[in-house]
Amino acid sequence: MDEERYSQQTEITEGKRIVRKMQRSRQIRKGRKRQNAFRAVMCFVVNIFLIFGLCYITRVPQWYLDKNAFSTSDSGALEILNNNIVPTQKILSALKTEKVPNVPIYMADTKHLKEKLIQFPPIEDVYIRRYAFPARLQIIIREREPFITISPDAKISPVAFFTRDGKLIGREYLPFKKDYKTLKVLSYGNKGDDYSKWDIKKLLKIEKIAKYIEVYSKESVEYVDLRNPDDVYVKIKSVNIRLGRLDENVYERIKRIPSIIPQIQLMDSKIKYLDLRWEDTNYLKLDE
Repeated sequence: MDEERYSQQTEITEGKRIVRKMQRSRQIRKGRKRQNAFRAVMCFVVNIFLIFGLCYITRVPQWYLDKNAFSTSDSGALEILNNNIVPTQKILSALKTEKVPNVPIYMADTKHLKEKLIQFPPIEDVYIRRYAFPARLQIIIREREPFITISPDAKISPVAFFTRDGKLIGREYLPFKKDYKTLKVLSYGNKGDDYSKWDIKKLLKIEKIAKYIEVYSKESVEYVDLRNPDDVYVKIKSVNIRLGRLDENVYERIKRIPSIIPQIQLMDSKIKYLDLRWEDTNYLKLDE
């Protein structure tokens, strides 16, 4: 009888334990559901705030270029760098015809600006950087390198120049703002030898002859006179050198200069030119 009663009490105790365990499990599941629901609501709210925040940030004025960016040089929205040949005012005049992008700076298409500026003959390439807060553009110009200037007379300022890649550019971009080391060549352009038809091969030959003379005379070339292509002169500080025709033997004739320069320095008479036209003979022409 006692055993039966003990067994019943044990079953009741075990049942109560199971019930309590199930109740705790239900409470845990309900708590997790409430946490998941709260997290879902918070995620939704945060996403809404992020969306509205991003929309606001993308619409702030600091993302947009000033409407006068291309019309004035002091707007602060445009910076032009490295233009030593093309004046800043010319660049601004070209950009005035372009519309300022009405989109955030990171979406602005700058290809049309590059295409516009690359049309200037001295400009070889253009790089455009975009900045925000405040929105602005930085235009970096890469210009062609001048190496030969053209003038009709030694006392007249250059009227045109050639760049290192052989491009001829007119006087509208002269004089240079920067001190470029160029070779001055005298040419009429319409008499005997039209310089507008010179190719890169001829330009490099002229430069090579000038360098040869500088090496052998140890003096800088002031100018090369090509106004008569059949009778070329090269002026250095101490004397005017008459080369004649620029044939295949001209470099051999130039090599005779070191033996003649000392004689020139010892002479009291005024020398008109050093004649190197002949293959085996050279002489000094005195000024009458």
